[in-house]
Amino acid sequence: MTTTTQPQAYTLAGTSMQLHRMGYGAMQLAGPHVFGPPRDEAAAIAVLRTAVELGVNHIDTSDFYGPFVTNQIIKKALHPYPRGLTLVTKVGATRGPGGSWNPALGKQDLIDAVHSNLRNLGLEVMDVVNLRVGPPLIPEGGSLAEPFSVLADLRREGLIRHLGLSTVNAAQVAEAREIAPIVCVQNLYNVVVRKDDAFIRELAAQGIAYVPYFPLGGFTPLQSSTLDTIAASLGRSPKQVALAWLLQRSPNILLIPGTSSVKHLRENIEARDVKLTPEMVVELDALGKV
Repeated sequence: MTTTTQPQAYTLAGTSMQLHRMGYGAMQLAGPHVFGPPRDEAAAIAVLRTAVELGVNHIDTSDFYGPFVTNQIIKKALHPYPRGLTLVTKVGATRGPGGSWNPALGKQDLIDAVHSNLRNLGLEVMDVVNLRVGPPLIPEGGSLAEPFSVLADLRREGLIRHLGLSTVNAAQVAEAREIAPIVCVQNLYNVVVRKDDAFIRELAAQGIAYVPYFPLGGFTPLQSSTLDTIAASLGRSPKQVALAWLLQRSPNILLIPGTSSVKHLRENIEARDVKLTPEMVVELDALGKV
């Protein structure tokens, strides 16, 4: 059942880290297809600085965006980092010369990836590192014990504060929790793609944050006459309605919509102030596909 409340912050379980629920995903700061440098680095820097000015204290990134590009831009824009800013990265993949996405779950791959993220972000310890397990978009199952144990070791060494998972299922979360605590899960989810409805409830009961990637549909934006109609009635954009629905869906959901535009960034962040009526929520719930 969808909640109608929108708490503005969420404290990661077992930590003192209180994240504002509207964060920012840095993927779009890289070039086309998340590969190479941006067309306008100054604009990318402006987006990051504006995000922090508007209260964002949770930025999601990865060294395989670019590769290395987004982390280097984040460092240039924000280092030394403001107090309370949480940087979250992902490991488990690399990019090929033509932009391909290649699994990189070997022990040395993961160790190198963590050190690379630290170096490019200018950090001595990562706030959160997510292990990206599944192929793009859909979890494929299977054991994650071996690669996750590598990150657990790096956590014990003091290079990582907290661990999360990306593109996983409930069984994989349970397996990982036997090895080390989990503070967040990143999976594909939005008002239309809803396979994780029950999973989100399970994670909320376990005190684990759920961070939906592609909250606005991804490379193919969400399109729905229902979204359009509700947005028009509220004087808002369909994207804002889609983000507001996620915020009202469950209090453990943290958002990381990405953009390379300051205008769109402001629009996304304003979604935290959109209030959907119970009737609107029912209409939007009906869009779900599992």
